[in-house]
Amino acid sequence: MTWHRIARAQLALALTDAGPDAPTLCEGWQSRQLAAHVVLREHSPLAGAGIVVPALAARTERAIEQLADTARSEDGYRDLVARVASEPAGWSPMSWAGEQVNLVEYFVHTEDVRRGGGPVPPLALEPEHAEALWRSLVLRASMFYRRVPAGIVLVRTDGVRRRVRRAPSGHGTVVIRGAVGELLLHAFGRGAASDVGIEGARADVEALRAVLPTV
Repeated sequence: MTWHRIARAQLALALTDAGPDAPTLCEGWQSRQLAAHVVLREHSPLAGAGIVVPALAARTERAIEQLADTARSEDGYRDLVARVASEPAGWSPMSWAGEQVNLVEYFVHTEDVRRGGGPVPPLALEPEHAEALWRSLVLRASMFYRRVPAGIVLVRTDGVRRRVRRAPSGHGTVVIRGAVGELLLHAFGRGAASDVGIEGARADVEALRAVLPTV
C-alpha cells in the first residue's frame, strides 16, 4: 500500500473543507498559503528551493504569496487544491521521494489545517498507515531531537517504545507518550497542538520544552 497517496487525498480534503482563509498551525499562513507551499514544493522546485536553502527563503515566500493570491476566490482556491491533489511530474524530485518523505509531509500538513482553528479529534488512521508513520518517525527522530540535551524515549499508546536519543553525560532521559500521530506532531514542532504526555526529571523536561514547546 502506498500510504502517501492516501495521505495526499486526506490533505486535499482537509484543505477543501477548511476553505482558503482558514488559520493553520504554520505561523502566518492561512490554508491557501499552505496549499501554495505544497504545490511549489512539488511542481516548481526552483521556486520552492527556499524550503531547504535558507538563502533562497525570501524568494520562495514571495512565490508562495503570489500563488496564494490566485486562490482568494472560490474558483481559484478549488484549482489550487486540485494541484495539491495531483501527483508531481516524473521529473520532479518529489515524485521520487514517495513514502519516505511525502507521507510525513502530507500527514503533518493535514493536521496543520485541521487543528489550525483549535482542538479537533485526531485524524483517523488505518493501523498500517500508523505503522508507516511510526517507521518514518523512528528513522528521523534523531534529527528532530538533536538539539535536546537529554535522552528521548518515545512510547506509543499500545506500549511499543523506542529509544531515539541516548542521554548525554550528566543528563537524564525524557519519556514522551502518545498516539503515533501525536508523537509525530510533537517531533515536528507542533507540540502545543499535540496530545502527548511527557515524563522525566524537571530539568530534562524543561530542556525538551525549550526546544520543542508544548504550550
